Amino acid sequence: MNAKGSVFKYGDNVDTDVIIPARYLNSSDPAELASHCMEDIDKDFIGKVHKGDIIVARKNFGCGSSREHAPIAIKAAGVSCVIAETFARIFYRNAINIGLPIVECAQASREIEAGDEVEVDFDSGIIYDRTKGTQYQGQPFPEFMQKIIAQGGLMNYINSQM
Repeated sequence: MNAKGSVFKYGDNVDTDVIIPARYLNSSDPAELASHCMEDIDKDFIGKVHKGDIIVARKNFGCGSSREHAPIAIKAAGVSCVIAETFARIFYRNAINIGLPIVECAQASREIEAGDEVEVDFDSGIIYDRTKGTQYQGQPFPEFMQKIIAQGGLMNYINSQM
């Protein structure tokens, strides 16, 4: 399983309030949430993001409230993967639960730049920056997590096992 796309780059402590502002939490519709994804930190994001694109950020991505809306908005916007040095633990769990691939890699989070074309191999955890010709070793997903992501989230995975 792979992700491949153009990079949107952010810094440290990107919290759930800028991923999906609280004023839009009255909706649980993924398309509606996606239409407001990242607008308080990057007003041009939703107009520029394409299916498959990748978010790269620094430390503590997804901090703040425990709302599941944040990874839902990112996934529904078409983002295929988020790479960061570290993730807030509740965001990490929510992302896996809804089937959004996330990869921790400190070096990649520092060196990959906005606009770079990046490919991620989830089996090995290798992150390829095709623009720069560099690669990084990210944390690969255990097999059971790959199955959850491949099924589109935890509930779909559980239902497929019944």
